[in-house]
Amino acid sequence: MVKLSYILLFIISLIVTSPPLTQSFHVNNWAISKLEAKQETVTNLQFYFHDTISGKNPTAIRVAQAADTEKSPTLFGALLMADDPLTETPDPKSKLIGRAHGIYGSAGKEELALLMVMSFCFTDGMYNGSSISILGKNSALSPVREMPIVGGTGVFRLARGYAVAKTHWYNEVGDAIVAYNVTIVH
Repeated sequence: MVKLSYILLFIISLIVTSPPLTQSFHVNNWAISKLEAKQETVTNLQFYFHDTISGKNPTAIRVAQAADTEKSPTLFGALLMADDPLTETPDPKSKLIGRAHGIYGSAGKEELALLMVMSFCFTDGMYNGSSISILGKNSALSPVREMPIVGGTGVFRLARGYAVAKTHWYNEVGDAIVAYNVTIVH
């Protein structure tokens, strides 16, 4: 018991005599000065995600796979990098409002469960230059699925929220058009 008391006393003395973190850690004022306390805003967006893995100009390509990926009915272990267009309507020729940059991989052995790590980067209108980040499971064969929004930039700095995805169209090779309804708190 006496040994334990000495050890605790020693730890407390280290804490008390250590210099505060503010002396050894310098914060750039430009990063802090841009953050202003303001009322939170809720923004709802709807757009279409066009994922093309076939043809002469794919927007998503396989960059890695496991040794047994081709034997798996869910392509478990496949990893794809994407630069997919985001449009106003399901028509691929409709107005381009941004691009989805990121990576997704088949993370399910029994179901087509994609792990999505994406930034939806907006290039049009009042959200031009802003983005939202999605990180989560996309059960691609479910009629409707929900994924978390874990951050954002620009207008959506400090964003949180959720994205509801519904497949509008797909083909046998894996090309798809997905409708997104997004609710963002920022």
